[in-house]
Amino acid sequence: MPDLKGRVALVTGGSRGIGAAVAAVLAAAGAAVAVNYRERAADADAVVAAIKGKGGRAIATAADVSQGAAVAKMVADVAAALGPIDILVNNAGVAIVRGVDDLTEADFDATIAVNLKSAFLCTQAVLPSMRAKKWGRIVNISSGAARGAGSIGPHYNASKAGMEGLTRGYAARLVKEGITVNAVAPSLIETDMMRGRSDLAQRIPLGRMGQPDEVAHAVLMLLGNDYMTGQTIALSGGMAFN
Repeated sequence: MPDLKGRVALVTGGSRGIGAAVAAVLAAAGAAVAVNYRERAADADAVVAAIKGKGGRAIATAADVSQGAAVAKMVADVAAALGPIDILVNNAGVAIVRGVDDLTEADFDATIAVNLKSAFLCTQAVLPSMRAKKWGRIVNISSGAARGAGSIGPHYNASKAGMEGLTRGYAARLVKEGITVNAVAPSLIETDMMRGRSDLAQRIPLGRMGQPDEVAHAVLMLLGNDYMTGQTIALSGGMAFN
């Protein structure tokens, strides 16, 4: 486990599922954690309470991360409460299940805004503090749908493929400034997003869905590796190989 004492982390969409698991492991490694949420205040507060109960530092911070002004205020609020952000985990996402014939322009726009634009906005907002320290870690939570067919729809595929392109683009341009940018691409993780879809586990050679903490530990591995940047770590239980 990397030593993250003295580091400040922001986890978007951190109130449940993968985001909550990531917040917990970052706090266990010593980071102060800001748990972002949009609507689930009680869930975010529960994540914060669990971290504090183990002696960690954490706050909940409300923001629609698809909106630039809201992101700027959130980053300023986190800096005031915990300190400048060193670690960003772009986890906020939406999964609007649609077939090709049911997919609307509004569905597409909402998916791109929450899944992709938010990663851009949050990254831009935290770069000044990372550059000032010449150290930063950005991890984007992508999906196996970035490269495979997926089960949600082509709009979701596009948003996650775009996130991996964003990862590589930032990594190439920030590598000399002490900032690494990587992605983790889980497939079929047992979260609220997959509730009622246990039938999908039949596709997985391992025989079960992945767990949020398994994704969180992949994130933690990237935070402790100074030499890895611009990469996507896939977790698929053997469904696909990079």
